[in-house]
Amino acid sequence: MDSVLIVSNSSGTMGIISDLLRSESFGKITISQNASEARRYISELDFDLIIIDTPLPDEKGDELSMTAAEKSTAGIILIVEAEDVYEIAATVEDYGVFAVPKPVSPEFFYQAVKLLNASRKRVQFLENENQKLQKKIEEIRLVDRAKLILIQVLKMTEPQAQRYIEKQSMDLRQTRLVTAENILRTYEH
Repeated sequence: MDSVLIVSNSSGTMGIISDLLRSESFGKITISQNASEARRYISELDFDLIIIDTPLPDEKGDELSMTAAEKSTAGIILIVEAEDVYEIAATVEDYGVFAVPKPVSPEFFYQAVKLLNASRKRVQFLENENQKLQKKIEEIRLVDRAKLILIQVLKMTEPQAQRYIEKQSMDLRQTRLVTAENILRTYEH
């Protein structure tokens, strides 16, 4: 993780968390003392981790954590009073926010950060796989459209159209997608 946003009204908490994160070789740490400033940072910058120490001067902090979850892919830790942790956790857990009780021990905080980092990497891997599959589906659709054009305009059979696209791709040393796009540009009106 490189970029961290710490939102806290307490300079003592900010210092402790900053020191813990620096000792674990986290890069850029941005600090905010209220929710409105934090919202601005979240909309302008990308963070790997967002830590919110409640309550904040302008709101409790749970709304901010849910907004952050909707607008970023960051792992989010919400530090709340121990007596409120179960109630608040029930509210924010559907957003992927990890609520931890105050006071937070350094060991527990470290484990929470590592857990969020691991789950964030897993989600990023799945998002990348999803993007690859979406591109593949789009390629298949375009190739199928190009085959249909060849069948309709040049009166080829489906196997002939498939073979034509594959041969053009090999002969011209280009992907099937580029070949299909060229066919569509040529024959579609």
